[in-house]
Amino acid sequence: MKSMVLTGIREMEMREVPSPAVVNDSDVLIKLKVVAVCGSDVHYFVSGKIGSQVVQYPFPVGHECAGVVEEVGKGVRRVRPGDRIAVEPAMSCGVCDQCKSGRPHTCRKLRFLGCPGQADGSLSDYIVMPEHSCFPIADHMSFDQAAISEPLAIGVYAVRRSIPMDGARAGILGFGPIGMSVQLPALAKGADKVYVTDKIDERLQIARDAGASYVGNVDKTDVVKEILELEPGGLDVVFECCGKQEAVDQAFELLKPGGVLMLIGIPEFDRWSLPVDKGRHKEVTIINVRRQNGAVEETLEMLENGTVDVSKMPTHRFSFTDSKKAFDLVASYGDGVMKAMIDF
Repeated sequence: MKSMVLTGIREMEMREVPSPAVVNDSDVLIKLKVVAVCGSDVHYFVSGKIGSQVVQYPFPVGHECAGVVEEVGKGVRRVRPGDRIAVEPAMSCGVCDQCKSGRPHTCRKLRFLGCPGQADGSLSDYIVMPEHSCFPIADHMSFDQAAISEPLAIGVYAVRRSIPMDGARAGILGFGPIGMSVQLPALAKGADKVYVTDKIDERLQIARDAGASYVGNVDKTDVVKEILELEPGGLDVVFECCGKQEAVDQAFELLKPGGVLMLIGIPEFDRWSLPVDKGRHKEVTIINVRRQNGAVEETLEMLENGTVDVSKMPTHRFSFTDSKKAFDLVASYGDGVMKAMIDF
């Protein structure tokens, strides 16, 4: 089969590799239909690592994907050949203390698609996943929606973990795919107002069209001043979705006393700097978000019944052979890109 692999910093090439096979009773062989480019994929593309996770070349990345079941192990019951499915890229062990305590997303032996040292990614014709990572989708649901359910589930989980949204004033700092994945469920669950910031005007227009009460370009205006003029008491919750220190600094200014800061973005550095005095006096609660936990089925249901609309998230499309062009575009934030989709 063909696989698109990283071969160096900002380098990719198509290679012929052995096709994966069904070995275990719980294995599912999947023919890929679409892969969406994630910001974490781009971290590996431009720097070769995320924290301690360092790429050993050649390596196929990618984890936001959807496809069709080709073959299943004899113990599989959830899906069957021909089923259209969304893929949950995390593969937990099911037996460690974290899994047994209801935290499979922090499994001690977690394997994750496209994560160095764990599992090859989905930029290949075929992948094999365990049954528990495969979710059938409705006939009317597109492969794009199925692939986007992965980042959207992170937003659903983050909103669930933060505060009750009913009547809340929320800030979203960084409106890439994760920012949008937070905004949609926040509004669906009753947020009264959502304030969105970013550096790309095209993304901010998507945020406004999707229901944001305020959008501001941090390179063009004092977003903290403008938001606090609209909300003098501060915001109930701020979702940091870009992994930037300046966004965390802004969050502490924007939050009301007793407010909650949700850290979702993946920074390129190793340590955050936090304002001790303001954090103490406001008694800000800080919550780190590690992907999602038990939110996939709710997310797929929201997509299926139209509670959320992700149709504006895919902005660019590329063929499998042009995967590098997709990665170059996302890495450069070019042409107002929100989400680049790779079609097989």
